[in-house]
This record gives sequence, C-alpha cells and structure tokens, in this order.
Amino acid sequence: MWLLRPPGVYTPQGDTSLLSETVGSAAVLDGARVLDLCTGTGAVAMAAARGGAAHVTAVDISARAVLAARLNSRVRRVPLRVLQGDLFAPVAGEVFDVIVANPPYVIGGATPRGRARAWDAGPRGRMILDRICADAPRHLAPGGTLLIVHSAFSGAGASVRALRRAGLRAEVAARRAEPFGPVMRSRAALLERRAIIRPGQRFEELVVIRADRIATRDGALAG
Repeated sequence: MWLLRPPGVYTPQGDTSLLSETVGSAAVLDGARVLDLCTGTGAVAMAAARGGAAHVTAVDISARAVLAARLNSRVRRVPLRVLQGDLFAPVAGEVFDVIVANPPYVIGGATPRGRARAWDAGPRGRMILDRICADAPRHLAPGGTLLIVHSAFSGAGASVRALRRAGLRAEVAARRAEPFGPVMRSRAALLERRAIIRPGQRFEELVVIRADRIATRDGALAG
C-alpha cells in the first residue's frame, strides 16, 4: 500500500506487517473501539478500520506523523481520529476494546535525538515499551486486548512479565525472523560489542505480545 511518509516518519516495514496480520487474525476487531499508539503513517490504524473496527483513534507524538496519518486516512477514505500527543495523554480517561502499538524499540543511545526518535528507545530499547506496559491496563475495557510489536532484542520476556505484573494475561502471540533494515545495519557494530548479536548476524526476531484484560464478575481486573 502506497502511503505518504514525510522525512522523520517511520517507514512501514516488517514489524508493521506482522502487527497488522496479528491484529487481523486475533478476531478482536469486529465492532471494536481501537487505539493505535505510535501510529506513524497510520498503516496499522487503517488496517484495523478495514478489518471491522467501529472506531479507530490513532496517536503519535510527532506532528509530521499526525499529518501523514490524517492525509493517508483521507486519501484512502478510511475514517480515523488522529491525535497528537505522548502515548495515552491525548485519550486520558478513555477506554478501548483493542490497543495496538508499534513503538520505538531500537537499542541506541541514552537520549534519542532528531529523526531517530521515530525508532530509538534508549540503551535497552524499552524507553517506550515499559511505559505502554504500565499504562495500558487502565485504558483497556473489560475483555480488552493489547497487541504490541517489537524486537526480541528489546526483551519479549520483559514485556510479558511487565504486563502480567500490571494485571493482564500476556504471552507471545507471533514471531517472525526479519533481515536487518538500514537502522539495524547501522547499529550492528554496537550490538556485536554488547554481545546482543553474534558476529556477522544481520537478522532479528520480531515478536507480537498479546495481553488480555480479564474482568471478574464485580468488574475488577483479574491477573
């Protein structure tokens, strides 16, 4: 799918495809209220809308990404509500049946700068992931589902444990090996020095973590 992508907005890649496919196969979209965090071009949000979601809200902190998502929504004639802000801040007090996210997760420096903020996520790759894992439960309706994609280098187990601590039932729902793109190739030497990858390794495993909010009869969150 051709999408408008201004400089500095994340290009849809294998992680976008894997998340969109997992959302579509999870049978959670029919009539759902969906929140797409770190929407970028709006690719996953539009896939959710086309897959049967009743209302889709897309959020990104980047003004360029918000503009891109709005324009792509109009060009593709897929209705989206697109908001600018930091993760859940623009939807404070709202709950959703499905939350999807393809956040920055690439291992990099202590403080992402410039265009790299679209993919860099600190020395462990979890600068944004940990925040989503902590804050998602209060924005999920009873029976709601969170689907979040990231590299296994950023810790699939860490995401599952964090979501379980937050009261959700979490597991790895999908995996896919993916050749390094330009950003990861540029980080290969760093990853080798830190023994995150083997010498010469130029692929990563992408994972989609699924977490479900299971409510008890009195509406409390069951872990």
